[in-house]
Amino acid sequence: MNQSRFFAVSPLGTEDLLGAEIEEAGGVELQATPNGILFDATLESAYRLCLWSRVATRVYLPVARFEALDGDQLYAQALEVVWEDHLPAGGTFAVNAHLRRSALNHSHFAALRVKDAIVDRLRERWGQRPDVQPQRPDLQVSLDVDKDQAMLSIDLAGESLHRRGYRRVGGAAPLKENLAAAVLLRAGWADAARRSAPLLDPLCGTGTLLIEGALIAADGAPGLWRDYYGFCGWRGHREDLWQAVQEAARERFAQGLGRLPVIAGCERDPHVVESARENLRACGLEKHVRIDVGDFSTWLPDMGRSMKESAAGLVVTNPPYGERLGDKAQLQVLYSVLGGQCRQSFAGWQLSVFTSNPELASFLGLRASRTHSLRNGPIQARLYHYHLGPAPAADTTPSASGAEAKSDHHDTALMLANRLRKNFKVAQRWAKREGVCCYRVYDADLPEYAAAIDYYDGRLHVQEYKAPSTIDPGKARRRLQDLLRISSEVIEVAPDRVFLKQRKQQKGEAQYGRMGESGHFFEVSEGPCRFLVNLGDYLDSGLFLDHRPIRQRIMEMAAGKRFLNLFAYTGSATVFAARGGAQSSTTVDASRTYLDWAKENFRLNGLDPRRHKLERADVMRWIDAGREKYDLIFLDPPTFSNSKTRGRDFDVQRDHAALIERTMRRLEAGGTLVFSTNFRKFRLDAALSERGDVQDISAQTVPWDFRRSPKIHQCFLLRHPMKD
Repeated sequence: MNQSRFFAVSPLGTEDLLGAEIEEAGGVELQATPNGILFDATLESAYRLCLWSRVATRVYLPVARFEALDGDQLYAQALEVVWEDHLPAGGTFAVNAHLRRSALNHSHFAALRVKDAIVDRLRERWGQRPDVQPQRPDLQVSLDVDKDQAMLSIDLAGESLHRRGYRRVGGAAPLKENLAAAVLLRAGWADAARRSAPLLDPLCGTGTLLIEGALIAADGAPGLWRDYYGFCGWRGHREDLWQAVQEAARERFAQGLGRLPVIAGCERDPHVVESARENLRACGLEKHVRIDVGDFSTWLPDMGRSMKESAAGLVVTNPPYGERLGDKAQLQVLYSVLGGQCRQSFAGWQLSVFTSNPELASFLGLRASRTHSLRNGPIQARLYHYHLGPAPAADTTPSASGAEAKSDHHDTALMLANRLRKNFKVAQRWAKREGVCCYRVYDADLPEYAAAIDYYDGRLHVQEYKAPSTIDPGKARRRLQDLLRISSEVIEVAPDRVFLKQRKQQKGEAQYGRMGESGHFFEVSEGPCRFLVNLGDYLDSGLFLDHRPIRQRIMEMAAGKRFLNLFAYTGSATVFAARGGAQSSTTVDASRTYLDWAKENFRLNGLDPRRHKLERADVMRWIDAGREKYDLIFLDPPTFSNSKTRGRDFDVQRDHAALIERTMRRLEAGGTLVFSTNFRKFRLDAALSERGDVQDISAQTVPWDFRRSPKIHQCFLLRHPMKD
């Protein structure tokens, strides 16, 4: 059979894989170019490549090469191509153009000039105009211009070969099928499958890696389920050859299904799992690939225990990259747990992780044995490979100090696990008794793990205190990895429900600043009240847990009172006052975001907006501008704040006396002002005690779960002096 010259392309970083596939299909005289691979092959070999290539994007049959400096020259050269040899009379066609470093700078214009040439030539030959059909035409023509050198080709694929035909439903960010295959080939899955090694994907989404892995293991041609190829309407097509190539592939796949190893995955969302199973059914793999609904943090240990006797296999996954603001902190938890669980449950196996974020990859807590660069669409990503067995020989005989360091690290991690387990067990009992669902479970109990961990009704809010500059960054990162992994495992909270923040000294109103855009609000309860909290988008959650006793006291004091909440944040104190029977309330804050949040909290608790008003205003100006009196006032100012409208910074230690005196003017005789601050070095101005009745209730308002931090806040009750 005669040979022709063909041209194939694949994603960047997979050119060597493509070259091997071309040779396997029967191509010869391979010539690499910056844009793809030129090769000689028979038409049968070209068909075989279209059907069998796991990484190719397109396979072209070039029909003309020439210089194209402008549209007229492009048209003239395209007019010379014998298009009647490629498109049958009455057939349809389309033209795609790709321009690089060319005097022609508009791809649509270039494609239009080629289209005009084809139409004009065939109209002259046939006496009728051929139809242009953008989607799935009989003939797909490709124009590629690089440095003014043009190549016109017949696109034998017709549409990208990554579209296998089995994907019925895609996920939110599905991995292209040919890229998934490249990941598996780079990970050595073809060799591992031949020795019946298992394949696991703990974050499998709609199952692309698992399906491609099964096709590799079962010797299944990835193009068997496509219902369209660009050559099917091409005049040079040989249907007999194509049918023979397909039939041979079907026979190989039928035989290969009988030798598939264990291939399994896990996905938390049952709707996504159903989509994955639908994709499996589309290519006949539903009985051969297992996909479970669940969380990978518990699925991996279960799979590890069930596969103790199996051959060492491959764990491969494409976890989220954290492209959105605020995602990265939470994903550090996911990567930490993923690395820890794989290390613990799959000794001797290989882990391959595909991600665009090297910082997140470092949270796996593993050292990569090798890496590969690949592009995921516009994103430059890397594939990291890790051996999960014992340390390499060079590391098995460390120095005494190195051995001690490893032992110390293990011991401190064990201490952390034991402390967290004990703390949570005791806190659970206390919380059940008190009717509390949000509470602190760890407060820098161990100096090696300087963080606070709060439990929010099935979620964890981890606030790491920034390590001093004297601490080695690598050691600090390893400790954080321990903290995230161990807290998730011990308290049995899924990694995607663990939220990480870094606590450092905040200036201005940064403590209330936005950190993310997830919009993930959920409802919690405290006593008779309900609140929306958000652990991912803001430094604080929307509910100060240490203020729990203060809110309770406000509720007990509020019956029949006119209540004022200043620097109100999300209005939780107002909700408690209303629950306590407050006659009316006014809630003041300068932030529209937090007042909107407060409005939702009011709605959750059924507060009547006619009796409970929200005011957006600078608190300092608002106090001075009005004359209405209140029976109960809650004043919880920021430690420090700057305001363009005020023209002067606010410092709670410097300015609290003046603020309190101004607020007392709005307090009814016999009323009570509740003043609170979280500034740990705060000292109340002594002159305030001389001019009125002041009661320090700080000790009584520090909740049980904050007992390790007795200075978490200071709280005072202030009243007007008694008249003789």
